[in-house]
Amino acid sequence: MDNLDKEILNEIQWTFPLTPKPYPEMAKKFGLSDQDMMQRLSVLKEAGIIRQISAIFDTRKLGYKSALVAMSIEPEKLDYIANQVNRHPGVSHNYERNHEYNLWFTLAVPPGSDLKTEIDKFSKLPGIKKTRLLPTIKLFKIGVKLEMVDEKKSDVKPSEEKKKITETKFIATEEEKNYIRELQKDLEIVERPFLKSAQKLGITEEQLLEKVKQYEEIGVMRRFAAILRHREVGFTANGMIVWKVPDERIEEVGEKLGAFPQISHCYQRPVYPDWPYSVFSMVHCKSVADAEEMAKQIQKQVDVNDYKILFSSREFKKTRVEYFVEHEFNIEDPITAS
Repeated sequence: MDNLDKEILNEIQWTFPLTPKPYPEMAKKFGLSDQDMMQRLSVLKEAGIIRQISAIFDTRKLGYKSALVAMSIEPEKLDYIANQVNRHPGVSHNYERNHEYNLWFTLAVPPGSDLKTEIDKFSKLPGIKKTRLLPTIKLFKIGVKLEMVDEKKSDVKPSEEKKKITETKFIATEEEKNYIRELQKDLEIVERPFLKSAQKLGITEEQLLEKVKQYEEIGVMRRFAAILRHREVGFTANGMIVWKVPDERIEEVGEKLGAFPQISHCYQRPVYPDWPYSVFSMVHCKSVADAEEMAKQIQKQVDVNDYKILFSSREFKKTRVEYFVEHEFNIEDPITAS
């Protein structure tokens, strides 16, 4: 990657032109020819640096229920359990972390399904000692943006403003589900990438893009953007910083943590007698030492002394939840070779 590639990646992680011809528009911004811009993006995709370009939806606004799940698993059973967990269509992220709770995954279930029922399907597997269901009580921030240009790294301080959205109740009708199924697909790198989806839906590109803008305005879609593969661009230390925060300070600390540009996710989650950490935040760094130093700088500013960083030592699964295309999952179903 040259510096221009990095500048392009910075841009499309957060903003993407919602026009019938987005790539020529980007090309103008970076002083490139249309072909050069599309060629650069194609190479970055083929190299596995860009995972996909698509709509990024808000799980809960679509009526889905989701939770982080922590499991304490006998070490010799870890790979087996992780592979079984990966088979669930609602599991998007699954990691080994350096803790007694050594398997952490996210699970989303569609409207009408029950999270606990789905988690209980794993309980018959041998080797699981404890399971902790950690749904979101309050969301303070979600949005990964990896700073690709070292010279542009922000100071470690709470400087970001929260995005304003219009609070509207969203009903996922069959028509809306069809839009969402199309918009969550990876966008092709062709001159008019929205055309095929619009034709399939029987509408114009402009009508489809109006729908995208409406989804963003009401918060159903967080943004339309590129998602990068962290490890391929050098961000190998993904640290989950968990904070033990007194109840009366959770709101204040969560809002402050969410304003740090270096923090991509921040949530309040339930506590248990063996898990007293109520606020979870994620940082993505190029080394463990960088992440530890960043956590210290953040800690001084939020004034919470009791915290831990859990690093992901292995990635078992990392994908996107596919909305409104799910199949029922049974642990007894035979595993087919993929």
